[in-house]
Amino acid sequence: MENELFEKAPIHKAYMKMAMPVVMGMIVTLIYSLVDTYFIALTGNTELIAGISICAPLFTLLLALGDIFGIGGSSVISRILGTGDTELARGKSVFCFYSSIVCGLIFTAIMLVFKRNILLLLSATAETYVYADQYYSWFILGSTFVIFSLVPSNLLRAEGAAMASMIASVFGTVVNIILDPVLIFGFGLGAAGAAIATVIGYICTCVFFIIYINKKSKVLSLDPRLLKSDFSSLAAVLSIGLPSSVTNLMQTLGLTMTNRFLQPYGNDNIAIMGIVLKVVNIAVLVIVGLAFGGQPLFGYCYGAGNKERLKKFIRFGLAVTGGTGLFMLIILSILSRPIISRFLTDPEMINTGIVMLRFQLLGIAFMGMSLTIICTFQAMGKALSALILSACRQGIVYLPCIVILSFALGLQGVIMAQFVADTLTLAIAYGLYRNLKIK
Repeated sequence: MENELFEKAPIHKAYMKMAMPVVMGMIVTLIYSLVDTYFIALTGNTELIAGISICAPLFTLLLALGDIFGIGGSSVISRILGTGDTELARGKSVFCFYSSIVCGLIFTAIMLVFKRNILLLLSATAETYVYADQYYSWFILGSTFVIFSLVPSNLLRAEGAAMASMIASVFGTVVNIILDPVLIFGFGLGAAGAAIATVIGYICTCVFFIIYINKKSKVLSLDPRLLKSDFSSLAAVLSIGLPSSVTNLMQTLGLTMTNRFLQPYGNDNIAIMGIVLKVVNIAVLVIVGLAFGGQPLFGYCYGAGNKERLKKFIRFGLAVTGGTGLFMLIILSILSRPIISRFLTDPEMINTGIVMLRFQLLGIAFMGMSLTIICTFQAMGKALSALILSACRQGIVYLPCIVILSFALGLQGVIMAQFVADTLTLAIAYGLYRNLKIK
C-alpha cells in the first residue's frame, strides 16, 4: 500500500501516477476497438457492421454489472484503507470477486434464454439479425469473464497498483488484436470471429489478474475461506456500485435509443454512427481514465479525514478532465475527414460521419467534468448524488433531448442530442457539487 503517494506526494504527481496507467490501459482498449472496427469494415458489408453496432449496448451492460462490484468495492476498500484496516479490506475484496462470478453466470443464462427478444429490442432487422445473432451468442457466452475482469481492475487501483491493472488490460487487448483478423478472415467467422476474439482476450486478462492477486497483492485475496456473505458487505458495495452501474446502464439505453431513432433513416446511418462512436471513444476512454484514476485518492483522503487534500485532488481532476476534453474536441474535429475516410469510402457517408463525429465531440469536455464529480460522490459514499448524476447524461436527460430534437429537426436532431444532453448534465452536476459539504 503506497501511503506516501496517497498522503504526502504533490497533488499533480499523485493524481497522474494513479491516472496514467488507467489512461494507458484505456488507450490500448480503444486501439483494439478501432482495429476491430477497421477489420469489420474491410468486409464492405454494411449489414454486418450494423449488426455488430446493434450489439454495442451489450458491452456497456456488462460494464454496468462489473462496476457494481468493481467501483462499488473500490470505493469501500479505499475508504477502509484510509482508516488503516487492511484485514477488513481483504475480506471485502473476496466478497466482490465471488459475487461478480455468480452475477455473471446468472446474467449469461438469462441473456441466452431471451436472445431473440433482446436482439429485436436492440433494433435488429431482417437484414442485420443474422450478424447480430452471431456476435451476441458468442459474446454472451463469455460475459462472466468480462464482468469478473472489471472487479480486480478497479480493486487493484484502490491499493495503489494501477500499473498491474493496466498491464492486464494491455495483455488481453493484444491477444484480442492478434486474433481478430485470424478469426474474422482466416477462419471466415465474420461477426462470430470478432466476438470470440474478444472473449478470449478477456479470459487472458482474468488469468493475469488471478496470478497477480495470488502472488503479489498486499491487500486483495481470492481465498474462498475469507468469504462472508454478510449484509453489511452487500449493502456497502451496492450503495455505490449500483449508482455507478447506472452510468453504463444509461449508456446502454442511450445507444439503443440512438439506434432506434436512426432506424427510420436506414441501416447506413446506424453503421456510420457505430463507427463514429468508436472514434469518439478515443476521447471518452482517455477522459474516463483520468477521472477514475483519481477516485482511489478521493476515497482514501475522505476516509482519512484529510479534507483539504481531498479538495485539491478534486480541483485538479476537474481541470485535467475538462482540459483534455477540449483538446480532444479540437484535434479530432480537425482530423475528422481523414479518420472517417479510413473506415468508409462513399463520399456522402463520409460527410455524414464527419457531422456526427463533430457533434458527438462538442460536449466531451462537459462529460469529463461531470464524470469527475460522479467519481467524487462515489469515493465519498454519496450514493444518492452519484445515482442522480449517473442517470443524467444518457438517460433522464438524453432521452427527452433525443425525442424532442428528432421530432423538431429529424436526423440532424438525433445527431445533436448528445451535445445538448452533455450541456444540461454539467449544469446539474455543478448544482449537486455546490451542495456537497467538504469541510
